[in-house]
Amino acid sequence: MTKSKIYEKIYNEKDLKVDDFKCENCGGETIFDVKEQKLKCLYCGSLFEVKNDKFAQERELQELLSKGEVWKEAEVFQCQSCGVKEIIQAGEVSLICPFCGTNSIVKIDEIPGLKPQGIAPFKITKKQASLLAIKWAKKKLYAPNKFKKSVKAENLHGFYNPVFTFDANAISNYHGQLGKNYVVTSYHNGKPITVTKVRYFTISGENKAFFDDVLIQASSDIKADILKKLEPFPTRQVLEYKPEYLRGYSACTYDKEGGACWTECKQNMDRIIESQILNRYDYDVKVALNIKTKFFGEKYKYILVPVYAGNYKYKNKLYNFFVNGDNGKIAGKTPIAKWKVFVTIFVILAVIVGLFFICK
Repeated sequence: MTKSKIYEKIYNEKDLKVDDFKCENCGGETIFDVKEQKLKCLYCGSLFEVKNDKFAQERELQELLSKGEVWKEAEVFQCQSCGVKEIIQAGEVSLICPFCGTNSIVKIDEIPGLKPQGIAPFKITKKQASLLAIKWAKKKLYAPNKFKKSVKAENLHGFYNPVFTFDANAISNYHGQLGKNYVVTSYHNGKPITVTKVRYFTISGENKAFFDDVLIQASSDIKADILKKLEPFPTRQVLEYKPEYLRGYSACTYDKEGGACWTECKQNMDRIIESQILNRYDYDVKVALNIKTKFFGEKYKYILVPVYAGNYKYKNKLYNFFVNGDNGKIAGKTPIAKWKVFVTIFVILAVIVGLFFICK
């Protein structure tokens, strides 16, 4: 039996009880209220505690590479407008695409995948995110003045983005050759002539490193460089996953498997290890550096982090932005006034020409 068939079998073994999210007082639908950090009834306003005093724990990497617990109480939907796939809590009260703002979302026959171990609940409200996005756009140097005066944060929706975090110890043995520049001065007809040469030297040794919560984006819905600009997320103190936190929100599906994310993580770690080694030496040229690294004690977490997605509209064109739902950091695009760019380039060139004539 293939892994997908195994997951399908497990997935069908349990259905979520939608009544678990009904208001105890009036039977109405409830959503997670960011300001109160509680479930709130949409009808009578009653508040209910989300009982959760546990933090998500790292698990052995081998578990991720072999199998994982399937997300049984969720369903996969796809936006018919932009194609984004979302994980919606079973019995959800609303279905709105967080990327394009449409409600043309339909359920598809797809297994949600791994169940998250942890979740970082939203701390920034939708209203706060909107105000932060407007303030951020108005500070953009090259944005058109007309845009800044009338900027609005439109189609703002909150969703949870899937990421993997990895821990690992690493011992690296290395050897290589570096070079240090030095200047030799000689004289010809009484005039000094300087020549830069390189003095090469061999390096070798051992490097030890510990990596804690290295974050890897698991969804292509947000580009990795955009998510990097939104960091940090509170990955070290992420709460244990509870379905209540998804009430009123959705979660993007991951399209990078755990094994692929671990491979990407090791590549990032390799770059950090190389940087740690090179920082030990005073050099100008890297000729060669061979590093052999052994990783051990590897662990992982699969968690959901909060993000708001929205867009600015200017001259019938949309510019997407994203807000970290925990700390309010923003990344995205705004329109650019070409004349401002031209003026900047003109001023820089004028300064360069001026310095040339001064130094001539």
